[in-house]
Amino acid sequence: MGDLLLLAVALVWGSSYLAAKTLVVTGGVLVVLALRYLVSTAAMLPLMVRRRPTRRETGVGVLLGCTQASVLVLETYGVSLTSATNAGVLISLTILLTPILECAVRRRWLPGRFFLAAGVATAGVALLVAGPGLRAPSAGDALMLAAAVVRAAHVTLSGRLARQHDTVTLTTLQLVTGTVVFTVAAGPALLPTAASFGATEWLGVLYLALGCSVFAFLVQLWAIRRTSAARASLLLGTEPVWAVLIGVGVGGEHLTVLAIAGIALVLAGTFGGRRVERDHRLLASKARTTAAMSAPL
Repeated sequence: MGDLLLLAVALVWGSSYLAAKTLVVTGGVLVVLALRYLVSTAAMLPLMVRRRPTRRETGVGVLLGCTQASVLVLETYGVSLTSATNAGVLISLTILLTPILECAVRRRWLPGRFFLAAGVATAGVALLVAGPGLRAPSAGDALMLAAAVVRAAHVTLSGRLARQHDTVTLTTLQLVTGTVVFTVAAGPALLPTAASFGATEWLGVLYLALGCSVFAFLVQLWAIRRTSAARASLLLGTEPVWAVLIGVGVGGEHLTVLAIAGIALVLAGTFGGRRVERDHRLLASKARTTAAMSAPL
């Protein structure tokens, strides 16, 4: 059951790019983000009835809320200017960028095989975004690459700051922060645009807010405690695969031979790099355990 739910999280995340791309045509990026955050926050606030965040938790939540908002604004502007397929594949580079940032912070470098996998993924990106004639990446592709970098920084920062705090509290604080940021950014256009939305647009907002944010977070929190981290990572890592399938099958996007080759290289490099990083982390953990057991008392 837990595996199926994690796969469902990957599916809704993979579909979020096409959903966002469709919705921003009508509402605009800032209005869509403001509504997404408002609905998500309204859904999460009841969970805070018996929780009282400390001053430190509030500070961490606001900081992570700002970085999370930065990721979403880059992603949403990016997907509005490129294909949902490209967006879903490019954001998967976060999987490679995160351990690189963590190693830079800790000054512990990964094996050369990891950087070989990163090179394969980078070659795939070049093929995916360049297309015939190997032109420069589009503005949307560049924004998605920037989103992958900022998301990696957000994940790294979360790992360092969030360990000692309640997950639900921090997530709600992040959502409240994003709600304030995007409500102010959307400005006077928010209410008239929201009032002009029909049933289709509101279903899109609810899907992004309740499906891709609240449902995904709660299910991930529940399921990851009932399976191994490696298994959860593998299942959630299918997000770009779903983005490609939905972009082509539902969105009617077309892939060139070079784009297909690029997608294959990105996915191969990403999954290969993840495996190298996981194995390296497990070996380091075993080495530390062995050293601790053999140390004199």
